[in-house]
Amino acid sequence: MPLTLARLARWCGALLCVALLAACHRAPPLPDAHDVYIWQRAWRPALGDAITGAADLVRQWRVLAAEVAPDGRLQAMTVDAAMLARAARPVVMVVRIDGQLATLDEAALVRQIAALHARWRDKGPAPAGLEIDHDCGLARLPGYAAFLARLRAALPAGTALSITALPAWLESPLALEAVLAQADEAVLQVHAVKQPRLGLFDAEQARRWAAAFGARTTRPFRIALPTYGSRVSFDAFGNLAAVESEGPALAQHDEQHELSVAPSAVAALLARLKKDPPPHLQGWVWFRLPTAEDRRAWQLQTWRAVVQARPLAPAPALQWRASAEAGLYDVVLANAAALDAELPPVVYAPQHCALADARGGYQLHRQPDRWQFLRPRAGLLPPRSELVIGWLRCDIPPTPPHAPA
Repeated sequence: MPLTLARLARWCGALLCVALLAACHRAPPLPDAHDVYIWQRAWRPALGDAITGAADLVRQWRVLAAEVAPDGRLQAMTVDAAMLARAARPVVMVVRIDGQLATLDEAALVRQIAALHARWRDKGPAPAGLEIDHDCGLARLPGYAAFLARLRAALPAGTALSITALPAWLESPLALEAVLAQADEAVLQVHAVKQPRLGLFDAEQARRWAAAFGARTTRPFRIALPTYGSRVSFDAFGNLAAVESEGPALAQHDEQHELSVAPSAVAALLARLKKDPPPHLQGWVWFRLPTAEDRRAWQLQTWRAVVQARPLAPAPALQWRASAEAGLYDVVLANAAALDAELPPVVYAPQHCALADARGGYQLHRQPDRWQFLRPRAGLLPPRSELVIGWLRCDIPPTPPHAPA
C-alpha cells in the first residue's frame, strides 16, 4: 500500500499521542531539595562553621527548638539566631516529644508550644514552620492525631505544620491516615537504632518503606537520611542499655558496638529514588548537620559529595608497616583522601605469617591459605587518617599487600 501524505500524517499523529500518553504517566522529576536538622544542644563555633559550609546546598534548616522533659514540661533550647541569620535560609522549629513518656498534659503542652512559637516569631529566628517529632507507638496514634488537631487550632492560621513519621506506623490500618491528615507534610524516618545488631540503615528496606508510605499518604513527604553513627551498649542479658551519639553515655557496659552509615549506601538510595520516586515525595532531610566536633558523623565534605552526587573516597590503602621488633608488622589502613573512606569488610593477609591478631573493630579468622581480618559492621576512616587493624609476625616480609575486599 503506497504511503500517502495523509497516511503519513495519521501515522505520525498516532506516534505523538503514544509519546504524550507515556509522558503523562511518567513520574515528574523529583526536586533536588535538601533540608538539614540542626540537633546540637550547644551552639559552638564549629556549628557555625558547619552552617556556613552547608548553606548553599540547604533549602531549610530544621532546628531543635525544644523537647519535653521527663516531667512533661517543655524545655526550650538556646538557639543562636545570629548564626542562622548569616546562613540566610528558612528555619523550621522542631519540638521533640519522647514517645516513651507514660503520660502527657496535652492541653498544657499545646499552650507551651504555641507560646514558644510566638516567641520565635517575635524575637527570632522567625519560623517558616513547626515540626513535631513524636515517636509514639501504634496504640497511641489516634490520641496523637487528636493532639495535632488541638495544636493546629492553637497556632496562627497558615502555620505550616509537619511531623516526623515512623515506618512502624505503616502497620496501622487507619490511624496513620488520621495523623497525616493533621499535618501539611511528613518526614519519614528510615534510620534508627531499632535492631542495633543489624545496623542503623538498610538502603533496600528504606526504599520499600518509602514506596509504602507514598502509597498511603495524600500529602507531600520527605525522607530523613542519616549522616551519623552511634555506639550501642547491651546489658548482661543482651538488652539494649544505652545509645551514645553526640554525647558520652553515663554508664559503661561489657558489650559495645560502634555503628555507622556508609555514604555509598545513602548515595545509592538517593540515586534510585530520584530516578523512580514514590508518589508525593518532595525531597530529603538530613540528620544531622555534621560538624568538625562530631566524631560520629560524616565529615561535612563527605555529606556535600553525597548531596551533589560526586565520587566518594576510594577504599583505604593497605600497608604492612614494620615495627621496631624484627619480624613484627602492623596492619594499617590509610585514607589519603579529603573525604571519609569506607572501611573494607575483609582484609586478607598472606599465609606464611605464623601469628596475627586483630584490633580496631576487626576480628581475626584463619583460613587454610591466608589470614582474614573481618569487620562485622560498616565503619568509616576520616580523611587523611590511619587505622591499625592488627599485626602479623612473619619470617618473610609480607609484600606486596593484598588489596582490601
